[in-house]
Amino acid sequence: MNNVVLKSYAKINLFLKVGKKLRKTKLHNIQSLIFLINLKDEIIIKKIYGSKDIVKFTGKFQTNIKKKNNSITKSLLLLRRKKYIEKKTNYQIVVKKNIPVFSGLGGGSSNAASIIRYFLKGRKILKQDIDYFSKHLGSDLKLFFRSKKVFQKNLSTIVDFKKHYTFYFLLTYPFLKGSTKEIYSKLRKFELIKNKNNYKKNSRSNFINALQLSKNSLEKVVISKFPVVGKILEEMKLIKNCQLSRVTGSGSACFALFLNKKDAALALSQIKKKFPKFWCVLCKTI
Repeated sequence: MNNVVLKSYAKINLFLKVGKKLRKTKLHNIQSLIFLINLKDEIIIKKIYGSKDIVKFTGKFQTNIKKKNNSITKSLLLLRRKKYIEKKTNYQIVVKKNIPVFSGLGGGSSNAASIIRYFLKGRKILKQDIDYFSKHLGSDLKLFFRSKKVFQKNLSTIVDFKKHYTFYFLLTYPFLKGSTKEIYSKLRKFELIKNKNNYKKNSRSNFINALQLSKNSLEKVVISKFPVVGKILEEMKLIKNCQLSRVTGSGSACFALFLNKKDAALALSQIKKKFPKFWCVLCKTI
């Protein structure tokens, strides 16, 4: 049978405000602006005649993924519960992991969303379905059912971000693992989440100015746990034409934003020299 290849893209939180936990969900209220980038995992799906699914991970970041309890196996279980996959039909799924694990780049959620979209192809994906899968797979899953750029007003409301900007990102990952649950648990100061989008600016420069005034609420917690993250961010800030440097999500991956590829490429060279043992790559918005 023919193989199907899916592209599963990473995300960057350009900013992230974290509020107090909501009574109803027991989850923190959040606000964020998320852009997908051209860093991606590749997922190969093939129907097989075996008695059970075969799920494999390859690539640079295949380690640190649980073999029997990961975003792919969970997605398949939930899809069968909802009868979107026949119980006696099994698949071989191979995921080439190019997105670092525990980085804050959303690789696991993106993989799950790619699998779910594939098996629901030809159907209208209802909000109740997305809510069901998100409840079991994590709230970040919702981000990957929208457009390539989204504004998350609050925990439950996500809208498409319609302005088109092309940005280049230098990503640096120091191979440090911190769980999302742990990072959130150490946060003591919370933001007041207002359902306003202050990022609908007319020009790219105004948009960048607004981003520079924002932050990632979890960044200090991440730096406290991993001091080298603070050093990476400081080095990034010093690079010529770096617009801002920040951690993305709750992970240890750092990004620096540039307006053109030339500046970003020069930055990549500098950071590689400064931190030769860390994973560094150049990406752009999609």
